[in-house]
Amino acid sequence: MIEREVIHTNKTSKRIMDIMQDISEFFVVFVKILLELLHSLFEKFMTKKLKDISGEIILITGAGHGIGRELALHYTAWGSVVVCVDINEKNNEETLKKAQRLMQNSVYAYTCDVANRDAVLKLAAKVEAEVGRISVLVNNVGIMPTHPLEQHTAEEIRRVFDINVLSHFWTLEAFLPQMKQQGRGHIICISSIAGVVGLTNLVPYCATKYAVRGMMEALHEEIREGPYKDFIKLTVVYPYMTNTGLCKRPKVKFPSMLGLLDPKEVAKHIVEAHRSNVNETTIPGSLLHVNNWCRLLPLRCGLLLKDYIDSGVESDL
Repeated sequence: MIEREVIHTNKTSKRIMDIMQDISEFFVVFVKILLELLHSLFEKFMTKKLKDISGEIILITGAGHGIGRELALHYTAWGSVVVCVDINEKNNEETLKKAQRLMQNSVYAYTCDVANRDAVLKLAAKVEAEVGRISVLVNNVGIMPTHPLEQHTAEEIRRVFDINVLSHFWTLEAFLPQMKQQGRGHIICISSIAGVVGLTNLVPYCATKYAVRGMMEALHEEIREGPYKDFIKLTVVYPYMTNTGLCKRPKVKFPSMLGLLDPKEVAKHIVEAHRSNVNETTIPGSLLHVNNWCRLLPLRCGLLLKDYIDSGVESDL
C-alpha cells in the first residue's frame, strides 16, 4: 500500500513539474513574440538597408514578356548577371536585346520548356558551364486560362499545373543544389493575388497559385530548420492583376484604386522585396493585410467585402 502511494505521489509530482515546464516555456515564447512585434513595429519607422545584388547570377523563367521581361531589365540595371529563360525564343531574344542595351555582356538567353524536367536539368548544366552557378532563382513563368471550371479541358488543367506548379519543382531541383554549393542564394516565386483569395473563372489557376504559396511556406520551414537558414532566403510575391495580356477580360469596379498594375512597377516592387529579404508580400502591399484581417472575421463578412470590391476576370470564351 505504501509503495503504491509513493508511486502515485511520484507520478503526481512529475505531472506538476511537466505542467510548470510547459507554462514556463509558453511564457518564454509569449515574451519572444511580444519582442518580435515591437521589433517589427520599430522596423516600419526605420529606413531599410537593401542588400546589394550587383554581380548576382539571376535566372528568370518566363522572361520573354510581361513581368519577366521587366524583371530582366531591372536586374540588369542593378548590375546583376541575368539569365533569361522562356519557351518562346523570339520573345526571349527581344528581352535579351533590350537588356543588353543596359549591360552588354551580362545578359544571356536560353530557350527551354520549364514544364519539362529533363529540359530544365539540361538547362542547369549548360548555364553552369557557360555562365556560372545560379545564386538567385526567379520562378515567374505562368499561364492563366480564364473560364468556368466545367469549360476547362483535362489537357488545359494539366498544362496549367505543369507550368504554374511543377516547373517550380524542376527549377528547384536544378538550381537549389547550386545555391547550397555556394553557401548562399535567394529563391523568388511569383504567385498571384489569386493565391491569396479564390476568384471566379480562375479555379485551376487559383489552385496552382495557392500551391506555390504552400510549397514556398513548406520549403521555408525545411531551410529554416537546416544548416542553410542564414544563407538561403525565400520570397513569394502575390501581384494584383497586371497588364501583361494574361488578364484578357479584367473586371474592375474601382480603377483609380485597384486598376490593372503596370508590369514595370510590379517588377520594381519584386526587386525591392528581394533586396529587403521579405518573406511574402502582395502588390499593392496593403492587400495582404486586408486579407489577413478578413480571415479573422466570419466568412460572410469577407464575402460582403469581396462583393463590394467586385474585381476579377470575366470568361475569355
